[in-house]
Amino acid sequence: MDVKKELLIGFVVGIIANTLGTLLYILLFSDLGIMETFYAALEQGHIGSLLALGAILNLIAFFGFLKIRRDQRAKGVLIATILTALIILYYKVF
Repeated sequence: MDVKKELLIGFVVGIIANTLGTLLYILLFSDLGIMETFYAALEQGHIGSLLALGAILNLIAFFGFLKIRRDQRAKGVLIATILTALIILYYKVF
């Protein structure tokens, strides 16, 4: 399979895993709804922490791809995680 396609698949899996991780964290630990929690985190400056907790699922995707020898997909997950880190940095600085 094409290397770029494998990277894209890994990147999409990383974004989906991060989104699902964030939603799962909100559903398990927040008394508010999803959007209310998101807006409250945004107002209080905790959006970076919320995204970082969601990125934990990227670990599972990353090591899962490594285990089944899909290195390019694992690299795509890593790129998605780095993008998340840059977004968190943006929210922390600005």
